[in-house]
Amino acid sequence: MSQKRVLFISQEIFPYLPETEIATLSRKLPQSIQELGNDVRMFMPRYGLINERRNQLHEVIRLSGLNMIINNNDHPLIIKVASIPSARMQVYFIDNDDFFKRKSLYGPDAKGLNDNDERSIFFVRGALETVKKLRWIPDVIHCHGWFTALAMLYLKKVYQDDPCLKKSKIVFSVYNEPEAGQMPETLFEKLKFDNIKQPSVAMMEGQTHWGALMRLAIHHAHGVVQGSQEIAPEIQEFITQSGKPFLPYQGVEDYAAAYDQFYNQIL
Repeated sequence: MSQKRVLFISQEIFPYLPETEIATLSRKLPQSIQELGNDVRMFMPRYGLINERRNQLHEVIRLSGLNMIINNNDHPLIIKVASIPSARMQVYFIDNDDFFKRKSLYGPDAKGLNDNDERSIFFVRGALETVKKLRWIPDVIHCHGWFTALAMLYLKKVYQDDPCLKKSKIVFSVYNEPEAGQMPETLFEKLKFDNIKQPSVAMMEGQTHWGALMRLAIHHAHGVVQGSQEIAPEIQEFITQSGKPFLPYQGVEDYAAAYDQFYNQIL
């Protein structure tokens, strides 16, 4: 397949957040994939740590204003955008004061509660709903980091018949994430509101830690990428047992062709 539409959904993108392994790859890979002749879109959360003025974020009125129901509560979806001038690329930001105003990435809400389940659902659904509003149909959806793990589940179980998304192939990159956040056990109750039933999350074994989220994402993805040089042995084993198409670690230079080929393989 020559030209593809590739959607990147990442929990962190440099320069909006510090240069972690995920943030750096999520900045460089889309540009490299675009330079190979593909059409690319990028999404991340608008965390309160991001300086809007310095990074020149502005709201996209025509994409904002949708209300999303999470756990039976209405939350307005705000879409902001910023340009990476050196790359002729735009980054779309998913924003909402309840979930992303706080000055931390994965810290508690104003009452000290862990709401990373609702925040993650809002982020991944917000990205997918915005892509639909753009009327831009992705061939490949490539997700990066634990905070995007629910995207694979939603694409397979909630958006499986959506004309914009039903044909998209989903790729998940697994990283060594020492600072990975935790989801509360209320996650399973929240998923029921979107009619996601227990068999769809059985591989999590009732757990919500990082490893359980990795199993969930790998199980529902069409292809898996090793994003870090070293990943947890039990996750490596789970990938092998899954039999999914797998792209091993590609290093930090000249990896674009290997990713592009991998996308073609799963298509």
